[in-house]
Amino acid sequence: MDYAIHVTVNRRYVSPRRAEQARQTRSKILDAAAKLFVDPGYAATPLTAVAAEAGVAVQTVYAVFGSKRQLLSDLVDVTLVGDDERVAMAERSFVTDIRALVGLRAKLTRYARHLAETHARQVHVILALASAATADADAAAIWHKNIEDRRRGMAMFAADLAATGEVQVSQERAADMLWLAQDVRNYDWLVRRRGWPVERFERWFVDSVAAILSAPD
Repeated sequence: MDYAIHVTVNRRYVSPRRAEQARQTRSKILDAAAKLFVDPGYAATPLTAVAAEAGVAVQTVYAVFGSKRQLLSDLVDVTLVGDDERVAMAERSFVTDIRALVGLRAKLTRYARHLAETHARQVHVILALASAATADADAAAIWHKNIEDRRRGMAMFAADLAATGEVQVSQERAADMLWLAQDVRNYDWLVRRRGWPVERFERWFVDSVAAILSAPD
């Protein structure tokens, strides 16, 4: 007997309309959290305040996210990628673009554009997270996970760059330099505080990283 043919899987049906309503509710809560976790801050914002800002009942916030910590974690993820779609980072279009390019500077230039776009979107939330992490255990756990995730991502990027044959340092050092250069606090200082145009920030990233990676270790 062909098991694949004869077994029926019962799935809960969710109408497109209800799915869209759920998506909109989730988006409203995330937008409210993005505003309030920045000012007055994560620790100072109860979920009742997030619910009021989003125009939903606090029970809805719990139903969607389960906890304040999960809301913060999801907010960090969404601001990182720019949407709430379940697409792995390795499958994002900018990664495909980078892998298709030839040459160290070409790859760094494409990544720098992605980096600037990401920082512009998430700088307020990430800086608020870093601040909250100094006094809140949940925020600290999310902050440290973010740091570790970024380091792993830069290790993968370093391996891709090494394949160009132009990198003269170890992959470990290359990953460290990428990790340092892509920190959102560089964007905060240079673009937001010093008023650099985004294009100058992108050039700074490419020139700085390329110089270090192409010099003998």
